[in-house]
Formats: sequence, C-alpha cells, structure tokens
Amino acid sequence: MAPVRVLCIHGYRQNSGSFREKTGALRKLLKKQVELVYLSAPHSVQQATSEDAPEKENNSGAGPGGDEDPKGWWFSDIQARSFSAQQECEESLGLEESVSVVREAVKVKGPFDGILGFSQGAAFVAMLCSLQERKLEPDFSFRFAILVAGFRSACNEHQQFYNAPLQIPSLHVFGLEDRVISDKLSRELVPSFQDPEVMTHPGGHFVPAASAHRQTYQDFLKRFQ
Repeated sequence: MAPVRVLCIHGYRQNSGSFREKTGALRKLLKKQVELVYLSAPHSVQQATSEDAPEKENNSGAGPGGDEDPKGWWFSDIQARSFSAQQECEESLGLEESVSVVREAVKVKGPFDGILGFSQGAAFVAMLCSLQERKLEPDFSFRFAILVAGFRSACNEHQQFYNAPLQIPSLHVFGLEDRVISDKLSRELVPSFQDPEVMTHPGGHFVPAASAHRQTYQDFLKRFQ
C-alpha cells in the first residue's frame, strides 16, 4: 500500500529543516504509513529576543538544521513584522505570499493526501482548508487535516475563514500543559470543523509521538490509504 502523502506546515520561528527534525519521532512512529513532505514559510522572522516566547519550548537551541533561519506564515503586527497568536489586529501581513508558496508546492511536489500543521502552521492549515472548500484554490485537493496546537486567528480580516464549518476530516492534537498556545485556544478552533476528532496529551508545545498516540494517528490515517 502506498504511504499517505502529507504536506507539513511548521510553526512560527521554525523552518522546514527544524520542523523535520522536531517531528522525527512522528516519522518513526508512522514510517510505513505516511510520507511527510516539509515546506518553509516565505517570510523571514527577526531573531527572538530573550523575552519572546518562541515556539520551541521543548527543543530549545538551534540544532543542526535548527531554527537559525526562522520563518513565519504571516505577521499580526504589520509595523514590527512580528506575530503573536492572541494579538487582535485589523489586517495581517504576508498571508497571500504564503498561500502561493503552498499552491506552488502542491503543483511541484504534490499531489498530497493531507496536510499537517503545527501552531501558527496549524492555524494556517485551517485557512487553507477554508480556501479549498470555497473553491478559491482549485489546485488544493487535501482529503484531511491534522492540526497540532492550532488556534483561531485573532485578526479581523481572517474571520472569513471561520464562517462555515469545514467538511474536511480533521484531527486536532494539543497539549494540556502547552504554555505557548494554551489548550483553551486550541479548543476554540475545533468547532470550525464539521466532524473533528480530538487527541490531547499531557505535555507542552510539541507534536506528540509516543507509542500511546500511535493508534489514534493510525486509525485516523487508515481512512485515506
């Protein structure tokens, strides 16, 4: 059986290399079942100052292929070119360019069965699914979405993405001890999907891949093999 092909969308201040590294355990857990393809966001992010809370609670420090080249999918603060999940803003910066990067990846590296996002990447995945279902991106044909530590964007211009519940099958994964994106924020995104599945884990801000989680991932993915 051919593996399920999944496009992977990293978190804010990560890139395709660092996210690939941080999801090594997930690849190992599901290796016979999935092929994970990683994409980098188009926008460079200024290096974090010590008071920032970057999305690398669990593996801090830039390892090989690490976060030396931090990227983001959009900025909530247009002037500062920065992003915070809870920042309420009228408009954001950079989302259109990010959508075209995904469009290009689908054309060049696709087709993909599904899409997986982490943190800002998971919030972005919800937006991409909305564009797909409203027939605004004819090249998109994702059959499922996995959203890890996702949230609803607090930006006014993004509210269009939450108008109608999304039909795409979805698995929502979040940590009860997540200090970057609280489980409360992740729970607020779940009703944007028609038929969501939820898996919680006791940890923090990372993609869980312990043997305890294998069954949930496998059962969800089985439907798309």
